[in-house]
Amino acid sequence: MKRYRHYNKETAIILSCFGSVIEQEKYFEFEEYIKEQFPDTPVFTAFSSKMVIKALAKEGKVYKNLPQVMADVDMEGYKRYIVASINIFPTDEHEVLIRMVKGFREFSLANIRYTNALLTKTKETSNYLNFLDSTIREKTPECINLYIIHGVPVLNLAGLEAVNYVSGFLSRINERNISCSLEGEYPFFAIKDAIKREVLAITKGSQDIKVNIIPLLLVSGNHYDKDMREIANEVAKYANADIVESINGDEKFNLLGQQEVRELFCENIAVEIKKLGL
Repeated sequence: MKRYRHYNKETAIILSCFGSVIEQEKYFEFEEYIKEQFPDTPVFTAFSSKMVIKALAKEGKVYKNLPQVMADVDMEGYKRYIVASINIFPTDEHEVLIRMVKGFREFSLANIRYTNALLTKTKETSNYLNFLDSTIREKTPECINLYIIHGVPVLNLAGLEAVNYVSGFLSRINERNISCSLEGEYPFFAIKDAIKREVLAITKGSQDIKVNIIPLLLVSGNHYDKDMREIANEVAKYANADIVESINGDEKFNLLGQQEVRELFCENIAVEIKKLGL
């Protein structure tokens, strides 16, 4: 087939990320980590948020979405490539990624595969959540951990079982774990009175028990600066509460900077490369 002669390069990796107006560099730090782990494989990065892409374009920073990057990689002649889902849950952003990959498979001669989102498999998810909760509790064993999941605003979306599992698992491993969302199931604005009752039932109004606000976000962008701060301030009206300190040395708590999270993403990529027979 004459068209296939143009596919003269071997394997590439595309990191499909959401993007952040104020924390975009976090994704490129992660890109460098992936390059170190796969030194013989070119790595490209795409961003799915058109809002982020347009906002940064006004500052003269030009980024591409996944279809654009896939088209570039295909045009460069890569025979095969992995689209890595740099998402926490296999929900809406991950589902869009899958549709894009399947669409490209219809006309591209390349062998294209995609990875799982971060919290997809039960074993890896359980181990990571145990690690995260125990690490945060090392400094304050009796603390209350209030986990904030971004969530999705509809209840019939694929991947919601992963969100439910995370919330349920956290509540079972420690009775002082509470979870809610920003805009998904059990959003903070709708259940904040219930959270207040749960917190006060434990603290009895004492300031000795710390309430850690834990944002389950990949990077500490606008949601961190605005929504998490508002939640922390609301809880601080009746308890000793604040956003938890970073466990990986960053100024702000985030998941993408954690070595354990990076390794999970890396393992997902390695699995798909192995499926290519390499």
